[in-house]
Parts: sequence; structure tokens; C-alpha cells
Amino acid sequence: MAQWEVLVEAAVARLVSRRRLYGTRLISLAPPPELPKTFSGPRPSERSGMEIRLDRATLNRWLAEGGGEANVHEQEVGEELLLFSSNDYLGLSSHPAIREAAAKAAKEFGMGPRGSPIICGYTTYHKLVEESLAELTKKEDCFLCPTGVSANLAVMTALGSITSLLAVGRKPTKDERIAIFSDALNHGSIIDGIRLVEQQQQAVSFVYKHCDMSHLDFLMSSCSTEKKVVVTDSLFSMEGDFAPLPQLVELRKKYGFLLVVDDAHGTLVCGDNGGGVPEMFECENEIDIYVGTLSKAAGCLGGFVACSTTWKRLLQSRGRSVIFSTTLPVPVVASIHAALHVARKEQWRRSLLWKHVQYFASLTKLDITSPIISIVVGSEEAALRAGSHMLRSGFHVTPIRPPTVPPNSCRLRITLSAAHSSDDIKRLAEALTPWLPHKHGKPGSSKGHAEQSFAATSKL
Repeated sequence: MAQWEVLVEAAVARLVSRRRLYGTRLISLAPPPELPKTFSGPRPSERSGMEIRLDRATLNRWLAEGGGEANVHEQEVGEELLLFSSNDYLGLSSHPAIREAAAKAAKEFGMGPRGSPIICGYTTYHKLVEESLAELTKKEDCFLCPTGVSANLAVMTALGSITSLLAVGRKPTKDERIAIFSDALNHGSIIDGIRLVEQQQQAVSFVYKHCDMSHLDFLMSSCSTEKKVVVTDSLFSMEGDFAPLPQLVELRKKYGFLLVVDDAHGTLVCGDNGGGVPEMFECENEIDIYVGTLSKAAGCLGGFVACSTTWKRLLQSRGRSVIFSTTLPVPVVASIHAALHVARKEQWRRSLLWKHVQYFASLTKLDITSPIISIVVGSEEAALRAGSHMLRSGFHVTPIRPPTVPPNSCRLRITLSAAHSSDDIKRLAEALTPWLPHKHGKPGSSKGHAEQSFAATSKL
């Protein structure tokens, strides 16, 4: 919103006056080779990225965690498993173009310059990827980060720095602090970032019930702090449900808050062009700061913040988790560049992934809305038994337990990929039959977890 642009411009001006505004020094490398070859549909080798092999000792230990009596038949359980717990939603991690791009860059440049992006780690490859991501998300600029976690931490610390910079050498008063409103099920890196700026007395936080816009409206109407921020995941990693972005946009018009969206699980997965959940809901222009990752659907490594150029200038000077980290190696950045091209050209990957979601829903009768499927089984013992059962059935599906989720809401977290086949989906659904909900509540519902998590995290 206009108020926030004024604030961030004032903060940047303060840095300029103190000679503390830092930027990158572009190191020129030979341009990447011509854009890689793409494919019109799945190849026979597509599934290889989802086929894994466990070490026998690891397999036996995992099986033993599930309880029951050990017997010699456990040695008959195969070490080769089909992976259904990866975030490689489009199956790009093993794509020939991504492999080739990384190999060529490594052969020509090694790992590239080793240093922070504001020292010597920013190259023409990094710049090219930032420009591609800004275009994808329909933002003015982009800030490339080592990981998605570092991206969230950078955004939160940069936000908090506005309070300190504008206080001009004194501790900010309570009225000068930022009020951050966070969804109860936001990613841990968002929560850690908020805790950090609270400890610095730069912000005060409020947690609203998961996707509950009435509760958020109430909290905002009760808060007298002028500078308000709402931060939310777009597609929640443990629930598989979407943030109500259209309703958040309406509240944004009412209160004028800064809207920060972490689209880690939506980038390249959602939207006709892979622009993520904001594109899917047709509200890209209403998102002020877009945080994404390149470690999931892109099949590579890294994170990014798509934003205005002014925000990027602040992030480069106050995003501590990035400016004090060595930049991504050039071969990784080259692979990202290739992955973004492939994801744009091979649109059939997104289409196939969503067909898998619909097929799995039809087989299991679960009310699911995304490639992330959360089957709550209750206790830790039940989750471990379910995990062992899936191992014996030939599937790698990791049981999720505390502290990732609250007690008694342990679950099997299943993720679908375009690299899976329809037969893989069918066999998975059959193996899951003993653990599917049938009687109590809406199938696939995790409302209880949301409520319980809010109670547990009502103070960040």
C-alpha cells in the first residue's frame, strides 16, 4: 500500500544518509548456452526421480519403529521404494535440461565466486534468474536467497529494521513498532523471523486462527498500531489447504496493511503460467511481498523475494540471513534458470499433477484441494505403524510427529508429483486404505489440528 512505500523509502533514505545502503557488484560471466530442449509429454525415464533405495539398516530401523514383533520376513521387505514424500511436484529435479545446465556451468566456472551477494557472489547468472522470477510473479524486482528459510528471515528482519531506522538512534516506542499478524499454521521460518524482531523490540505479533478472516478482522480492529503487516503461507505444507487470498485482499483494502505471502509450495505449481497461488486467485497485484522457493517445484535449491526495487534495496542492506550468507553456487543458479524455462514450456507437467490430485481424490473419496495430502492418524504410535505399513507396501511416506505437528495430530504427509504414473497413484491409494478416515468428520479434514495448533501458538 502507499503508506508502506513511503515508509520503506524513508528507511532507505536513512540508510543512504548514514552510508549504510549496500548493493551488489555484478560479476560478468559468459552467458548461459541456448535455452534447453523441452519435451511435449512424459518420457519413459520420467519416473526415475521418484524411485529410491533405502539402506538396509535404515529400512530395518524404520520398520522396527512401527512396533510389532520382528521376524525373518522383515528381510523380505524390498529396499527399493516409490517416493511419495518429496516436494519435487513437477518432477524437475532429474530433468535432463536441469542436469545439463548444472554440469556445463560447473565445468566452466566451478562453483563460481564464493562470497556474500554484496561482496563478490552476485553474477550475471544470479541477475538473469532474478529477472525471470520477477517476470513470473509480476513484480518489479527480485532478491535471490540461499534458501526459502533465509528469504523469510530476511523479510522479517528488514521489516523490523524500518522501525529502528525511523526511530533515529533511540528505542522505538510501542506506537512506532510494527504489528505483525500471522496465520496460526505459518511456516516455522516465518515464526522465527517474527520472534527475532519482537526480541529487538521492533514489532509486536498477533496470531489469528488458521485461515479465519473473521478472527483476523477482529484482531486488526482491536489494534491501534498504525503500521500493520499480514503474513501467511499460500499453500500450507502440513494441511494442503490454501490461504483465502481473495478475502485477505478485501481486508487489505479496509486496513491498508502490507501483505506478505510465502508461496513456497505454490510457485510453479499453481496458476496457468506457474505464477503460484496469487496467479491462481488473480490477485498478483495485491500482494506486496512474494516469498518463494526454488527447492521444491523447481527441483533445485534456493529462495527468493519478489518485490519492488525499493524493498529490494532495503533487503540487500538489512536482510541479515542473506547478506551474511555465501551466495548460491553458479551451477545451482544455472540449473534454476533452466528449470524456470522448462516449467514455462512444459505446461503439461502442471496439468498432469492436478489430474493426479483429482484421480487420488476420486479413489480415496478424500476432500483434497492440492498435491499435499495430510492423513491424520492421531498418536505417534499410530503414525509409526502407518509408516511401517507403507514401507512394507513399497512406498516412502514419512510419518509426521511433534514438534512439526501438535501431539495427537500425527499424520502421513503425502505429496504427489507429475513424475508419478496413474498406476502409482492407484497402488498408493490401495495401500492407504487401512488409514483413510471413514466415520468421523469430513474425510481428510484436519480442522482439529488447526484449532489445536492455534491454541498452542497463540503467542509466537
